[in-house]
This record gives sequence, structure tokens and C-alpha cells, in this order.
Amino acid sequence: MTDALMRKVSWRLLPFLMLCYFVAYLDRVNVGFAALTMNRDLGLSPTVYGFGAGVFFLGYFLFEVPSNVVLEKVGARAWIARIMISWSLVSASTAFVVGERSFFLVRFLLGLAEAGFFPGIILYLTYWYPSERRAGIVGTFMMAVPVSAAIGSPLSAWIMAAADGAHGLAGWQWLYLLEAAPSLLLGIAVLFVLTDRPEAAAWLTPAERDELAREIERDRKATAREKIGLRQALVHPQVLGLALVYLGLSAGLYGIGLWLPQIVKGFGLTTLQTGFVAAVPYVVAAAGMIAWTRRSDRRQERIGHVAIPAILGGLALALSGQTDAPVAAMALLSLATLGVFCALPTFWTLPTALLTGSAAAGGIALINAVGGLGGFIGPYLIGWIKNATGRFDLALAAIAAIMIAAGLLTLLLGRAMRRA
Repeated sequence: MTDALMRKVSWRLLPFLMLCYFVAYLDRVNVGFAALTMNRDLGLSPTVYGFGAGVFFLGYFLFEVPSNVVLEKVGARAWIARIMISWSLVSASTAFVVGERSFFLVRFLLGLAEAGFFPGIILYLTYWYPSERRAGIVGTFMMAVPVSAAIGSPLSAWIMAAADGAHGLAGWQWLYLLEAAPSLLLGIAVLFVLTDRPEAAAWLTPAERDELAREIERDRKATAREKIGLRQALVHPQVLGLALVYLGLSAGLYGIGLWLPQIVKGFGLTTLQTGFVAAVPYVVAAAGMIAWTRRSDRRQERIGHVAIPAILGGLALALSGQTDAPVAAMALLSLATLGVFCALPTFWTLPTALLTGSAAAGGIALINAVGGLGGFIGPYLIGWIKNATGRFDLALAAIAAIMIAAGLLTLLLGRAMRRA
């Protein structure tokens, strides 16, 4: 397949998909900034906030596999549009929670609404890119996350400071309302921008459509080492092992992401200063993850490119809680964030190499659903330990241990996959 054809596909799909993921991540984690004043206004303790921030992933877990299977049946265009429109409406409704019960309910419903988006995009990319290019492509797509956090952190802080009290609403309420609007508009745009399969791409020439479809089919047959059906995929040992790895990475991603604003605020900064300082780890991650995934594609090596950053990132996270110097703590938190974001894109090349068809739809969704529980465990565990001990260092050490365990499990799975 020619590089020119791949560039044409990428320019058509990736900027739009990245923009969608940008707003998805913003709506998912802006609760971390809202918490700077929302927790006080609603009387939420660290444990209650940690549970509410993470309960999103329980809803996500319940609907993840069915959502991705439906996407494979009805097509990405219609289903991703449905996901984005519904989550934008639920996200906006968070502005009107009045206590812990309504906070828990809206966060749970947000998980239900968004379930299937990320694994759906991962599955969708397998329709357009052969396996040898996927680490770089997924890395480029996932760069939307650190970019979203890097831009969203100061933006969220500015909205909260500038809009506080306008029309009788608190800054955190305006935060939810204003940041939900782009998701609604993009959800509608999905219906007009995305194409379900290469065969239906009117923006490709007939020769390009045929070439791309043949290459994807050839790659599917070449990379499927064993025929795994949907039912087998849901209980396959390697699929379940990958789900546990992703759980560890997600615990690190959301444990850091949903608590970072409060950790940084603890340095004695204003809300606006917190927004800019909290963006630093994500700027570092955005710069490093593309180089790392390209290195993985160039060497065609996946296991080490997942395990090494997970282990080193976990060590950095553990050390970040052992220093009282803000600059040193931020440097270590930046390294921990970089480790997570270097591991995640390459990780998603592993299940897509193992599974195809409906098995890929169900298996990828299962991995993302079970692994996504790490998004519940990470924030809740930090909140529970912080509430019980009053210390962030012990909480960060617990998350670090989970990340390191994920890296070690990746090495064990690599041996099993090579034997297979």
C-alpha cells in the first residue's frame, strides 16, 4: 500500500477523530477541575469525590461490550454520533447536581452514554490501517488526550474563574455547560464526516478503494494467528490478561488525571495558576508518546514498548509523593504521565493483532471495559487513602504499584503470545 494513499486516509480521518476524542476526554475529566470548588459547595469528602469521579467507569463497564458489538453491526458513523450526542447532554446535566447521590447518578449515566466510543474508534481504525502502521496511528489519535488535558487544564481554570457567579451559577456549573457544547456539535458532524468502510469512501478513487480494501483483507488474514470467535474472545486467557494490563494503565491514567488539579492546588497556587501548572505533565506526554510509538512501529516491537514505560512511570509516580519540593514533584509526575501515555497507544496494537471481526469488536470492548475499571479503582483508591490518612504519598504509591504490576504482566503475556 502506498504512503500517499495512507496520507490521504489519515488527513481525512485522523484530525476529526482526534477532535472528537479531545472533547470526549475533556468531558470525562473536567470533574477534576470542577472539584476545586464543587466539593466545597456540595460538601463532598475526598472519598465521596473519588467514588463519584470513578463511578463513571462502572457505567462504562456495563455497556461497553454491547455498544461495540452494535457499532460493528450498524456502522461507526451512526453509532459514534449517538454516543457523542447522548454523552454531551448527560455531561451538561452535571451542572445541576445538588449532592452526592445526584453526583453519583450523573457520573454513572455519563459512563453508560460514552461506553463504546474509544474501543469503537480503535476497531474503526482497523478497517482503514494495516497492523504494521497501527501503533503510530493509534499514538497520533491518542495524542488528543494529553493535548486535551494540556489545553483543557488552563481553559477549565479560566472558565471557573471568569464565569463564577454569572446568572446565579457557580464557575464549576458553567464549566460543565460550556465544555459539553462542542461534543453535541461534533456528534452531529459525525453523520456527515465519517465513512463506515473503505468500500464506501466516495472521497477515494475506485482504484484507491480497491487497493485499500484488498490490503486490509490481506492483513486481516495474515495477522489472525488463530480463528477466535466472539464467545471465545470473551474468555480467552490472553484477552483477559490484556484486560488486566489495561486496568493497571487506566488506574494510573485516571488516578493521576482526576486528582492532579487538587495535588497541584496543594502547592499553594490559585485556581488559574493550578490550570497552567497542571498542564505541564500533558505537554511532556504529548511530545514523548509520538516518538515512542513511531519507534515501536519502526522496530515492530510491542511488548517492551508497553512494559518499560509502565514500570518506569510507576516508579516515578511513587517517588513523586516522597518529595516536598513542588518542582521535583511536578518533574516526577510528568515522567509518570509520560510513562502512561507511551504505554497506552502501543498496548492497543496487541488485541488488534490477536482478534478480528466480531471477536475484535467484543474482545476490544471487553478489554476496554474491564481495564476501564482501573479508571474507577485509581481515583477511588486515592480518595479513600487520602481520607483515611490525610496523605497523598501513600495514595500515589498504591497507584504506582498497580502500574508496575501491569508492566510486569505485559512481559509475561508477551512470552505467552510469542509461544502461540
